[in-house]
Amino acid sequence: MADVAELPTPPPSATDIPDDVVDKFCLDGSQSPIDEVSAGPSPKHRVERKMGETELSYFLPSRQTGVNDMYLHLGFKAPARVAQRARVCTAWAILRQRHPLLSARAEMRDYDDVRFIYDAPSSAEHAYRDADANLEYRTQSKDELIDTYLNGPRTLSNSRLSYLILSEPPSSPTLMPTPPRTPSPTHVPLEAESASEDEGEAEAQHDYELLICAMHFLGDGMALHQFANDFFGLLGGAKSDDELRDLLQEEWLARWQTLPQESVLPAALEDNMPLRVSKFRRAAAHVDFQLSQQRLIGGQVFPRRKHPEGHTIVPTVSFPEERTRAILQKCKAHGVSISAALFAVCNAAWARIGRGGGSAAAPTLMYSALNLRPYFSVRRPAPWDSYWYLAIGYFNVVLPSFVPADKAAAERAFWLRARQAKEQSTRAAKSPLVASRTHEMARERGERSRAWAKEDDERELGTYVPPPLPVPSSQPAREPVFPARAKSSSAALIGLSLLGNLDGIYKHAAFPNAELHTLTTGSRQRQGAMLLFGYTFKGRLWISLGYDCNGFEGDVVDRFWKEALDCVDEFLG
Repeated sequence: MADVAELPTPPPSATDIPDDVVDKFCLDGSQSPIDEVSAGPSPKHRVERKMGETELSYFLPSRQTGVNDMYLHLGFKAPARVAQRARVCTAWAILRQRHPLLSARAEMRDYDDVRFIYDAPSSAEHAYRDADANLEYRTQSKDELIDTYLNGPRTLSNSRLSYLILSEPPSSPTLMPTPPRTPSPTHVPLEAESASEDEGEAEAQHDYELLICAMHFLGDGMALHQFANDFFGLLGGAKSDDELRDLLQEEWLARWQTLPQESVLPAALEDNMPLRVSKFRRAAAHVDFQLSQQRLIGGQVFPRRKHPEGHTIVPTVSFPEERTRAILQKCKAHGVSISAALFAVCNAAWARIGRGGGSAAAPTLMYSALNLRPYFSVRRPAPWDSYWYLAIGYFNVVLPSFVPADKAAAERAFWLRARQAKEQSTRAAKSPLVASRTHEMARERGERSRAWAKEDDERELGTYVPPPLPVPSSQPAREPVFPARAKSSSAALIGLSLLGNLDGIYKHAAFPNAELHTLTTGSRQRQGAMLLFGYTFKGRLWISLGYDCNGFEGDVVDRFWKEALDCVDEFLG
């Protein structure tokens, strides 16, 4: 096992980085070529833009406790040289240059005026130091890392929108033990070391846990996974440490040798899918949105309880590759994807445990995220074509809340529900009104989040005054514009984050020096929250349930989770 003490601990700040870390920009100890570059931005070249409505709806609720702060955990095996701080930091710095929102900060000036502030790095060394200040090495296990992030003090802040944590647990076994490597002078190129290793014995493999942390208003799950793939492409790829440092220099020169004329920061979601403005179009969009919302009928809910503290746990199961292939083949035979089948799994599991809340006749409403990238009509030129931006909407699936008692009939009902979930998902994704509904939803979410944020702040200050009751109007009531419908609940049972086949994103062959084996993702949650994740990774199906274990009555969630896994066994095989 590698000596954990050899892993340098993070400095208190970027200005306290030891000289030997910075000197690694130039392995032979000569003056760094970075210092020879005179052209570039001023020390405080600043770029800023206002957040859009969707970004605001994620930022404002996150201010106190970090609700929605995302994480992506990846477990991997690699030689110790791959996880050295200088190499990790260089890869981190390269990607922070490509995606400037990761290095920005958030500044709130008013409830409707929150801005991204980005200070351009004055040199590649500056970019490296900034990355190092947002990189931490630990010796925690996977479960400890995730628990600390979800339930401990908040890791991120308005001045730290992203963070990277690399851990080598003390119990990490060293695979393929070999005698210690012969020390080599620091000026010997990494390529020379690799050549000598090929002639000798294979390098020892160590277990590492990586945690990528980012604010949700910066981006979404697609950005997070694409970023992880690119990170491992640099870290575990064929480039030597020297080549990575050269690449960092090239990335800085491409962006900042001369001041850019283009907008540096990615645009807000609403600006990436602009609509032609007219009074009629605006009115039609509003009517369509309201009618679509009226069709959302739910009412099935988990019975909740009040508790002074939330505590999120994430039970996770994975299925062997052979069984995963059988499950996917069975879904295909029934004309659905595993994502559609998971809606049916949740629906059947809830019906079987007995309704803890809601009318027996009420349907089950579930929601999931819709990737809006295919609908964006604005394309940005290189090198400012970052994929770190928010690009998600939401859609809903509504299914009946009962299952037949007969086993054969229950299976037929299950696959019927899966096909219904597929049809509703497809209808939402292919609607020609996706853009207008996204704008309307963004406006509604923004208004709601501003009102709640203002109320939260006033309650904290003790200045909150409830709004006065509406005064009855003396004018005759207007005839309603929308069709008269009986009032019904639109409460959702659960949210599903269906990530699909992540092996389509992770190009494992591109980073042969780092073998990924485990992936877990989620976010810090509000009290009483719940989200089910489903995806395939490394040829295996993974299902996890992130929820507040203090926020629900009795053992209702435990019974739901057990029944969901039983439904997978029974219906998916």
